[in-house]
Amino acid sequence: MQLGRDGWTGGLQFIGTVFALAVDEHFGPNATPADVAAFVSMTQASHQELDCLPALEMEHLIRAALGEPELADPIAAVNMLGIEIFVLGYLLPRAHLTSAELDEFVAEAEQLADPWQLS
Repeated sequence: MQLGRDGWTGGLQFIGTVFALAVDEHFGPNATPADVAAFVSMTQASHQELDCLPALEMEHLIRAALGEPELADPIAAVNMLGIEIFVLGYLLPRAHLTSAELDEFVAEAEQLADPWQLS
């Protein structure tokens, strides 16, 4: 994948799309706010060096990906990107995707991100 002329805008949208897919795959359709809070608490406890990532914003961004998009509105873009990358770095290795499954996951993300014109 290469970023199109619009530079980082499309790439950031792609990261957001990958984040939403990974979160949806991990939590599933019946996740509750308590499930998300427990996940955030557990990940932060196991990565204490990352206390710079605000727990409430992490919860809100995950819940936004799970169907409450208004929760992401007040989150600064720089915090959003950091949270997305951290959560992806946590979830993707633990998903134990085969090469074929990873290819399928990326293809789905590219298809969903297509409106942001990745090329």
